[in-house]
Amino acid sequence: MLKPYYRINEATGVAIHISADGNAELNACAVSVDKNQLSIEKKVMGLTTVTDLKKHFSGNSVAVNLSGKGVLHKQTPLIEELSEHNFGQVFLNAHIHDFYVQHFQSGNISFISVVRRTEADKWLRALETAGYTPLVLSLGPFVLEQAQNQLNVYDSSLVFDGHSVERNDSMEWTSYRYAENNHAPASLKVSLEQLHEKLLLPYASAFQLVMADRLQPTAAGVRELGQRLETLLAKKKLTVNAAAILVAFFILLLVNFVLFSSLYSENNQLTDKVSQLTQSSISVQGVQDQVTQKVALLKELGWDGGINKSALVDQLAALMPEDITLDAVSVNPVDQEQSRLQKTVAFHDGQITLTGHSDKIIPLNEWIARIKTKAWVKNIQMDNYSFNNEQNTGLFTVVINY
Repeated sequence: MLKPYYRINEATGVAIHISADGNAELNACAVSVDKNQLSIEKKVMGLTTVTDLKKHFSGNSVAVNLSGKGVLHKQTPLIEELSEHNFGQVFLNAHIHDFYVQHFQSGNISFISVVRRTEADKWLRALETAGYTPLVLSLGPFVLEQAQNQLNVYDSSLVFDGHSVERNDSMEWTSYRYAENNHAPASLKVSLEQLHEKLLLPYASAFQLVMADRLQPTAAGVRELGQRLETLLAKKKLTVNAAAILVAFFILLLVNFVLFSSLYSENNQLTDKVSQLTQSSISVQGVQDQVTQKVALLKELGWDGGINKSALVDQLAALMPEDITLDAVSVNPVDQEQSRLQKTVAFHDGQITLTGHSDKIIPLNEWIARIKTKAWVKNIQMDNYSFNNEQNTGLFTVVINY
């Protein structure tokens, strides 16, 4: 069972193996998290191009794994931190800036994997051109470390799709080698689902991506992908926090609605009693004066006839695109100008003011168009949209009359 973190709910793992003759084989696996359950949505093997991949998978969050020709692995005693200086000692006469480097540590051993930037970028750009969003790049079989506890392999040897891994009693990796004819000796399962050996790496890649908020990914250091993943997780966190605020606001509005309904009901009962008890002692005009005063009091409190404002706010939140962040919602906000003129608190009756921020105006226009479809919306307009250079985002104010 997975706990609700600020996670990526859907991801596709794409394992690209380059054979000795330069031909590529793409195997892919899509996973999703729904109601705290992780499930495999789709599995495809034996593809040769990214174009073929696009025919099977529409999700855009992708974890890429490269292996085979062009990907080099070196096993050394444990290196605490890999730097430009000691990289040249591991790979003689090589410059670290020419490669994407993955440093996998297990026990007292370091497994260092490298691929030339130009070779990896070719595949990353191809995926981006096809509409995917690569978020992490891993090299070789070491990404399987994150998911090895889910496999039905309990001895020290782990063999699959050409990869052969030896582990000690603590399940720490002690050696790795690749031979094309190495195949799993028995059927493999991930939890309760049978999985072909060619799909282990794409599954493990997708798994560590949906778990990226809790696990340290086994990945090569690609700055652009790291920043992209960090930004996405930050947006997920912001969305969850905004949802929590909206829920709290909904509860507050519900309490206010119940309170106002109770006050309104009590006011009606008191009005009836006053009318019955004072008919013999005061004039009808006096009773009307009292009723007028109580109606004015209700208006001053913001009562507008029992409209379920929390339900309206809930509808607005349900229509909001993912790219928009809502900062505040004001229902029947205070009319500053009238309050100053009348020297009492006055409200903009029948009005909802939305304030927030969005990097682009297109999602905001889309939200406004969605809101216009609601029958209770009399008018809606964008009161303000300005770009804040310090926050690097657009600040907006939308006014709705209902």
